[in-house]
Amino acid sequence: MNYQFDKVSVLVVEDNQPMLELMKSILTTFGITEIYSAKNGDEGFKAFCTHKPDLVISDWMMRPVDGISLTRRIRNDPSSPNQFSPVILMSGFTEKRRVMQARDVGVTEFLVKPFNARDLYRRISSIIEKPRQFVRSEDFFGPDRRRKVPDDFSGPHRRIEDKVKENQALIG
Repeated sequence: MNYQFDKVSVLVVEDNQPMLELMKSILTTFGITEIYSAKNGDEGFKAFCTHKPDLVISDWMMRPVDGISLTRRIRNDPSSPNQFSPVILMSGFTEKRRVMQARDVGVTEFLVKPFNARDLYRRISSIIEKPRQFVRSEDFFGPDRRRKVPDDFSGPHRRIEDKVKENQALIG
């Protein structure tokens, strides 16, 4: 599906100037005209609060403040103008622990470098077509980390512990 992005605003947080220019170019080809930029997470949060973009795309590895810390601030800082803003985090590091860390701070989508325009478009489309509910708990605020409902699920409880508790209640 093709979208009209002419009314969408995007903040790109990237410390590598050539990569920043490439991102702006790709977003422009999508029809996005309102693009803000910052060179690290600290500048990014200030720009986020000032411009209130519809979408944030951030690199992970930046100094002094990285993309993980930026996402954490967007999700949890009381001065954040929109804790529900979608965040796409870019990284060349794809180890499972890193992807899980990004998920666990509230990143909406993860984009592996190097990527092409189609990869970025798919992430943005996913945010539009499959929005996830936000979850708040003691130690997490962000999009629901569960993406798929198992095909074999047919009851009110999903976790093994729930079934154990249910069985104990019936027995007991």
